[in-house]
Amino acid sequence: MFSKAEAQQLKKEFWIAFAEAYPRKWMLYDTKIKDVTFKFYVDNKKAHVLLEIEPKEDEKRKIYFEKIESLKSILLEEFLPEAVFEKNFYQESGKITSRIWVELTGISVFNMASWAVIFRFFNINMDAFERFFYEYEDYIKDLDINT
Repeated sequence: MFSKAEAQQLKKEFWIAFAEAYPRKWMLYDTKIKDVTFKFYVDNKKAHVLLEIEPKEDEKRKIYFEKIESLKSILLEEFLPEAVFEKNFYQESGKITSRIWVELTGISVFNMASWAVIFRFFNINMDAFERFFYEYEDYIKDLDINT
């Protein structure tokens, strides 16, 4: 078991090592759509690569999610066959967001032996997610199309 400070240090080392192993600029918050972001997540049981849709206006959140959901067969067949779509994700704060994600289980950020597997998972899946987004971003961004 790690102290809180040790756990924070190990997480910091994890992210530094990931950046060194895969030195590229990820899209993350630079989608050009307010409150639509790509994220990496890892804890002591799982890792996620996800697209989080969280506009303050619930109607916008639903529209963006439905636009991406309309491309679901393309996303699953050509980019991320394991992607999970969740229209209403309830965060601990009570806020409702929408998410599309892929998951890797059986790993831990606190086990350095699993870092290479996590890094590879992050790289492969975020790259696929970004390629999908770049290909369909005009359609996703334009709220006047198919709304």
